[in-house]
Amino acid sequence: MAETIERKELEDLQEDLQEVQELLRRQRLVESLVHRTEGPRHELEESLVHRQHQAELRRKLDAMHPADIAYILEALPIEDRLAVWSLVKSDRDGEILLEVSEPVRESLIRDMDQHELVAAAEALDADELADLAPDLPEEVLDDVFRALPVEEREQLRAAMSYPEDSVGALMDFDVVSVREDVTLEVVARYLRRFDELPDHTDQLFVVDRDEQLKGTLPLAKLVVSEPERIVAAVMDDARVALYPDDKAEDAAKAFERYDLVSAPVVNEKGKLLGRVTVDAVLDYVREKSESELLGIGGLREVEDVFAPVWESVKNRWSWLAINLVTAFIASRVIGAFEGSIEKLVALAALMPIVAGIGGNSGNQTLTMIVRALALGQIQPDQARALYRKELAVAIVNGLVWGGILGVLAWWLYDNVALGVVMTAAMTLNLMLAAVLGVAIPVIRTRLGHDPAVGSSVMITAVTDSGGFFIFLALATVFLL
Repeated sequence: MAETIERKELEDLQEDLQEVQELLRRQRLVESLVHRTEGPRHELEESLVHRQHQAELRRKLDAMHPADIAYILEALPIEDRLAVWSLVKSDRDGEILLEVSEPVRESLIRDMDQHELVAAAEALDADELADLAPDLPEEVLDDVFRALPVEEREQLRAAMSYPEDSVGALMDFDVVSVREDVTLEVVARYLRRFDELPDHTDQLFVVDRDEQLKGTLPLAKLVVSEPERIVAAVMDDARVALYPDDKAEDAAKAFERYDLVSAPVVNEKGKLLGRVTVDAVLDYVREKSESELLGIGGLREVEDVFAPVWESVKNRWSWLAINLVTAFIASRVIGAFEGSIEKLVALAALMPIVAGIGGNSGNQTLTMIVRALALGQIQPDQARALYRKELAVAIVNGLVWGGILGVLAWWLYDNVALGVVMTAAMTLNLMLAAVLGVAIPVIRTRLGHDPAVGSSVMITAVTDSGGFFIFLALATVFLL
């Protein structure tokens, strides 16, 4: 009988995390007290207390889903994480390694010996093992390859040959296929031979003798149709068929557009190779979203919250270095107008407003364009229309909000010309931000780069320097 594991909401997981942390704290506390106790029973007492807490923790972990254990591990400092990891049943190691983030997975793998890693890898299917393979030592992979049956070995080689962002990397080889010339009764008897169907099986794939995909047989149709009918008479056409070299992003769009649970993967000759399921697509979308958020924030890759200081420094230094350069450029722009600022001190108080509003406006435009690019809503010949539209928005916002700031500047400093300069500088900087908000992601996309990575850093840097220059230059020309 299959073990039932409770699936939990985030609030429940946080309670579980607190319970695990409390058990670990109590274990450390009691062990500390036992260490201070002298006497012949010292070692026995310490061993009993240690085993008691371990047993309680192990029972807690045994009842949890692998994804929930992964959540607990990611939320613990490294020392506590390894203590909990040592209590996980070895036959669940592989599933949990697939669920944790890459840096946490690396920390767990470093704590495992070769025998443990081989055992964990052998418990996985070929497509799952392909996801884990890049993080495994080469000698472990060699042992796993030798232990796999020939068919699974070839499947693993095929899965590892596809790029990370391709359909082939998401492909699952665990498919159920039937022939088009058999009856539904035969199909039902065939399915009853399985202990259980593969996860997310909403349809069977109909193939001929050469494994060429002919269509799909939804389980709903199988259940409600007459048993003596032929598969070919009730099957659907394979309206959505993917190729292993297709982009995973395109597959995600197809799943969203057509509300798919699974889709067949075929080669150029139409032979069924495997399938893609909605859970794999959701994992891809989540990882891509996380990557984009990290890129916008100037991080190179996902970071273990409890990583050693030096690893975190290496992950963050690249965009900080770029920020240092852009900040120095902005300071030089200000330095070029030191004389103007000395003559009219109000400029020093007002110029950060121009730069800050420009950066925010540019990031708004950037977010809209990156989203549209991700959804495939922007074509190359539409760039001019986008520039015109965003420039119009910038002009309206500049005149309205710049006008309000201009009136405030006039009221605060009793200088009409300063208010006009403020309005003009705000409008011009918003126009600059609009152009950059469109140009940066579009150009990065044409160059084959992720449009989100670093774009926010670049646009903020340019609008800061540009805003300072525009405002101070206008003030120098018209006020001094």
